[in-house]
Amino acid sequence: MPKHIGIIMDGNGRWASERGLPRTEGHVAGAKVFRRISDYCHEIGIDVVTFYAFSTENWRRPPTEVAALMKLFKENLIEADEIKYDRQKGGYILRFIGDTSAIPNELQKLVSKTQLDAIDENTTVINIALNYGGRQEILHSVKQIAERVERGELKASKITAEDIAAGLYTAGQPDPDLIIRPSGELRLSNFLTYQSAYSELYFSNVLWPDFTTDDLDEAILDYAKRNRRFGGV
Repeated sequence: MPKHIGIIMDGNGRWASERGLPRTEGHVAGAKVFRRISDYCHEIGIDVVTFYAFSTENWRRPPTEVAALMKLFKENLIEADEIKYDRQKGGYILRFIGDTSAIPNELQKLVSKTQLDAIDENTTVINIALNYGGRQEILHSVKQIAERVERGELKASKITAEDIAAGLYTAGQPDPDLIIRPSGELRLSNFLTYQSAYSELYFSNVLWPDFTTDDLDEAILDYAKRNRRFGGV
């Protein structure tokens, strides 16, 4: 079983268009799938799941769609806070990775309020990548290292891969074993760029709002058949 699964929630807009619905309806349907897959991952014992919710490039979408997405994030965070998706109720806790300083202030406050700190061995960590970009995350880490060098705390010759990893949003978490992308697209789109160096990739033609627990099982079974050598024999 993979310890950490990354999921690129893709295909919401196309799902809605195929049904003659506004693109925003696809995002609403996709949010329901997010909750269902989160619950299922906890049930089957996945330690960490990272969902790609909104990228740094998604700001280029039509303003009405961006506004609708921010409204949807807000509504779901309010619901999550009311339900208290902690280890007693939902079996998982929420984390947000990305530059949340760029999102609306009200949403920033909800993000801070919803995140919980308590983790035990029975808890699944759900990372929500919000205003996230893999290259930007690496830049964030490098800047932190540069500041340490400037302060004389670290010599440039002593910088290690562990120093870079420590500055990532996922610091302290295992790298993703498996990354799943529905919708038929065959790329990572700036998702977990550093962490995915040895991730197994699984692509599906199913659009995210149609993605089921059976589809997740199929991806995990495919992963289980692979021989992960990490550069060895």
